[in-house]
Amino acid sequence: KISRPLFLIFIIISKLFLTCLYCVVGVCCRDFSISLPQNIQALSGSCVIIKCRFEIEEKHDKNLVPKRAATGLWLKDGDKMKDHLVFHSTDPKPNHFNGKITGKLHEKNCTTVFYNVSSKHTGRYYFRIESGDLKYIYTVNTSTINVLEGSSVSLRCSAETLCSSPPPTLTWSSTPRIPLSESSRLEELISDLNFTATHRQHRVTFTCTITYQLQDENKTAQDSITLHVQYSPKNTSVSVLPSSSVLEGSSVTLTCSSYANPAVLNYTWSRRSEGQMEQLQTGDTLTFDRIDQKHRGCYHCTAQNQHGTQNSSVMLDIQCKYYITANFTLSHSLISDSGAESL
Repeated sequence: KISRPLFLIFIIISKLFLTCLYCVVGVCCRDFSISLPQNIQALSGSCVIIKCRFEIEEKHDKNLVPKRAATGLWLKDGDKMKDHLVFHSTDPKPNHFNGKITGKLHEKNCTTVFYNVSSKHTGRYYFRIESGDLKYIYTVNTSTINVLEGSSVSLRCSAETLCSSPPPTLTWSSTPRIPLSESSRLEELISDLNFTATHRQHRVTFTCTITYQLQDENKTAQDSITLHVQYSPKNTSVSVLPSSSVLEGSSVTLTCSSYANPAVLNYTWSRRSEGQMEQLQTGDTLTFDRIDQKHRGCYHCTAQNQHGTQNSSVMLDIQCKYYITANFTLSHSLISDSGAESL
């Protein structure tokens, strides 16, 4: 009989390994970083495989070479060696977890397997690398990805099959019209999503669900990534209050709005006059306290952030306050609460 499933929450460990394979946003500097899943669902008495890769500062490369023995350690629920160490690859203790590092540490692969998991394994886990003068604990990891609109994105979801028979199945959510590909290895099932990022994918959460068939019941787990797409201004528009056709002498406000990520840095106003563009001012509003005929014309708003610009325009029509009637009587069209008045 299969034991009751044990839900293990690791800050950086998961049966689902969901990553962004490549997101073209710029050149990254070499620094301490680690690639780990966020959570895992396991069965009591079974094993857990932690897919793990890490990076180090370039100056420590000399310490991480095949001829120098490297050590991988796992700490649970804290980063203090004395109080939280639960696994040591070269010096295991009786109270440590039973497991081994299957990855090659000098190749920056810290993949680890824990055997015979139980309730004591529940918690938050941190990886530490030691090799010569190199000693570092990785305490920061995130599943939020920043990409630039128009760049190629590949999201990969992988599940270990070593501890499960028959193999699990992987399904995606939030993937309309996005092509996916699937492949399998001896110990791993992989599903990839490949697409070009647009502003429509900003803040969209992609969720991969794994389903294990265990005798007469299914067990599932999920992992998610929220995509943050940076894009130039979109849907830029100009509104006019009270309207684009206003009475001479009235107060008029033009307002420019746009969607962008990062947010619009500045709005610039201009007006076409005698075939040339006249620069006016910056800011999302343009106000005329007392408008007259000289303000008639086409007004342009330009929204800008670091990724580009977008324009929108509106024609401002000024209605004369006074006019000549057919019998040459001077009248005015100012509307009061009681209706039109004549001079």
